[in-house]
Amino acid sequence: MDIRAQVSMVFHLDKCIGCHTCSIACKNIWTDRKGAEYQWWNNVETKPGTGYPQKWEDQEIYKGGWYRDSDGSIRLRGAGKQKGLLNIFHNPNFPTVEDYYEPFTYHYLNLIEAPPGDDQPTARPVSLITGEPMDVKMGPNWDDDLSGTPDYARNDPNSAALTPAEREAMFQLERMAFFYLPRICNHCLNPGCVASCPSGAIYKRGEDGIVLINQKVCRAWRMCVTACPYKKSYYNWHTGKSEKCILCFPRMEAGYAPACMHSCVGRIRYIGVLLYDADQIESAASAEDKDLVARHLDIIKDPFDEKIIAAAKANGIPDSTIKAAQNSPTYKFIKEWGMALPLHPEFRTLPMLWYVPPLLPVMASVTQTDGAQKDKLNPIAKTWTDNWLYDTSTDELWGAVEQARFPLKYLASLFSAGDTAQVSDRLKKLMAVRIYRRWKTVGDISEAKLTQTLKETGLTQDSAEGIFYLTALAKFNDRFVIPAAHREQAMEMIEFTGDVKGSTGFGFREKPERGM
Repeated sequence: MDIRAQVSMVFHLDKCIGCHTCSIACKNIWTDRKGAEYQWWNNVETKPGTGYPQKWEDQEIYKGGWYRDSDGSIRLRGAGKQKGLLNIFHNPNFPTVEDYYEPFTYHYLNLIEAPPGDDQPTARPVSLITGEPMDVKMGPNWDDDLSGTPDYARNDPNSAALTPAEREAMFQLERMAFFYLPRICNHCLNPGCVASCPSGAIYKRGEDGIVLINQKVCRAWRMCVTACPYKKSYYNWHTGKSEKCILCFPRMEAGYAPACMHSCVGRIRYIGVLLYDADQIESAASAEDKDLVARHLDIIKDPFDEKIIAAAKANGIPDSTIKAAQNSPTYKFIKEWGMALPLHPEFRTLPMLWYVPPLLPVMASVTQTDGAQKDKLNPIAKTWTDNWLYDTSTDELWGAVEQARFPLKYLASLFSAGDTAQVSDRLKKLMAVRIYRRWKTVGDISEAKLTQTLKETGLTQDSAEGIFYLTALAKFNDRFVIPAAHREQAMEMIEFTGDVKGSTGFGFREKPERGM
């Protein structure tokens, strides 16, 4: 048992309002410079949609992540030393600038220097690559709020799991719905970028699991861009180096939240520490698709278990980190309550960013009772009564989950490698918390019905109350539980990283022979 610490994050998608404040905060701090114009380390996508870069989820195009071979082992799809060398001068799986967007600015001086005239001067978009005027055709969230639905939303790779009728039903006016998907680097336990880098510039910090790129060691192989299935490693054309999200580790070392979390208007982000067994990484990553989520969860260990604590201390994990793991909001969402799921576990990188799938919007269960519709109309409020919109029997409520505007197969393609049972379980728990709160505050649900609901979802009144508090009422210190850095124990902070981990990466006992 090799117990290590990992900083993790949970996104509560029901709370994301798509304001992009997180994206702008990250962009202004980390990528506001030459060569990084298109590098959105933190972006918010509209789902359904093709995402950023376009169709990043389609690994038939980009060959990212790992695949399970016939012998049960895993191999990189399209990167690595041997495959990479074959494509060193032309990588057909490398995303082009058209897959992102051509970086541009506006000719603002024209607003000031334009000669007097009858028309209002305009600031035309100008390419940051050529310097010439251009027509803007793409951006980091070009399909925002289902804009351009026929061209983008209908081309969502996750829709491949649906029948043509199901796909079209998602875009019927009365059923049309979308949700926002914030994305940053997942700081995976089995990162493809680390495994693919020929120069060993990418490494995973031992003290907190953050994946970083040593800029002094990077040699612009760009294999990391291909190997990352989430396309969160970028190539900076100006510096000739690859860059990625660093999870604002300088801020966290000082006890401050990452910029994206600090600026989040919807308070959808939770950051905490997880303790996990590194010896289980290979077996979890090589599991069959149907077992990927369960095996991923098995890696995460109980921070209150005395054996786990002893093993953590034996690996040099300080008491403050262990205490943070015990109070971690991410552990509660991921393991204790079973509310969150990883993004595309079938990529087999074992991501450490997790998502509470969106329950909203759901289609309310309409009761088919006798009588004309006008009899169901509240004459005072002029709205449908609750008895019409919302039958509070558990059968009807679970039916509302099954008939949600987003088919379970679509959400399962995103979060559970196609396993609809995993998604349904999380959505039912979210619904159960609502039933509990309605029983407690409104009182129109019987205690027997509440007990049945909680039993079916594996929750208790205490856990339902805890989920409600952390979702709706949590203070900042409840959502961000990360200890300040122990500089005396963090080798990367006092020595040159290239000497310590630059050629090692994560998980190796000995330095591998690179042969280059």
